[in-house]
Amino acid sequence: MKSRSLLVQVLSVNLLLVAGTTLVAGIALNHHIGGALGGPPMLVLGLALVATLLGNWLLLHRRFVPLDRLISGMEQIDLSAPDKQLVACDRIDSSEAHRLEAAINRMLARLEASRREAGRAAVQAQERERRRIAQDLHDEVNQALTAVSLRLQASIEHAPEDLRRELTETKRLAGQAMEELLALARQLRPAVLDDLGLLPALKTQVRDFADQTGIQAAFNVRGAVAELAPEQQLVVYRVTQESLSNVAQHSGAARVEVELSFDGATCLKIADDGCGFTERREGGLGLSGMRERALLAGGHLSIFSSRDQGTRVELTLA
Repeated sequence: MKSRSLLVQVLSVNLLLVAGTTLVAGIALNHHIGGALGGPPMLVLGLALVATLLGNWLLLHRRFVPLDRLISGMEQIDLSAPDKQLVACDRIDSSEAHRLEAAINRMLARLEASRREAGRAAVQAQERERRRIAQDLHDEVNQALTAVSLRLQASIEHAPEDLRRELTETKRLAGQAMEELLALARQLRPAVLDDLGLLPALKTQVRDFADQTGIQAAFNVRGAVAELAPEQQLVVYRVTQESLSNVAQHSGAARVEVELSFDGATCLKIADDGCGFTERREGGLGLSGMRERALLAGGHLSIFSSRDQGTRVELTLA
């Protein structure tokens, strides 16, 4: 009865059980074992009915096991995993269970496609806004500070001696603000990523990280460089950026290594020798955002960390 409808299976099982019970009861009544109407023939009939109910329960329970496994499989699906698919059991004995499993997998595929499309649109909108803000900071705010610095320089040249020191300090602070704004604009949207590509952008990012934090940082490339889609390049850059920020703020590390490997699948690894962590701190470390970006690019993000053993972040792109 494999792959037949569940209704046909249930009716067939009950028909066989009823027929068997009727046959056994008829034989017992025809032979009049014990002679009395309320004697052994009725006992045999009662035992036959009990056996019928027990057999019916056992057989129907077996037919409904695939549905229970489908429910358990649905409850255990990890929605954060890429290419998730329901695999309820190795053997399914009804066409309804087959259809239900296939329908669930099609629904999961549609949900994943819609999620990626919506997430990709959200990331693109976010990057466009980052680019606009970075452009405004670079063009408008930076130009305004440049004008302030020029006016201060003109004032310094004609100011009395007792004001020159204060004006010079103000000019220094304006120059420092300009540098910080330019650094912020580069973080919001790195021009080197658009102009020169991923590898120069990562090298610059790691070098600037080492200069700003004093932490030893190395960047290595393994294998023949593969061409990545723009959204994949952006994910690699942003994951590296967020990971290095976590190293600087939380790890207490003395050294960090960034490796981009093209042996088979593209794999990014950021490993430090810091204190590590054992508790879930996704809000503070930005791990959920990195995982979401990885999923949207068709990749997978893994994080390995233990107390006093450092942390390793791995991004794998298919």
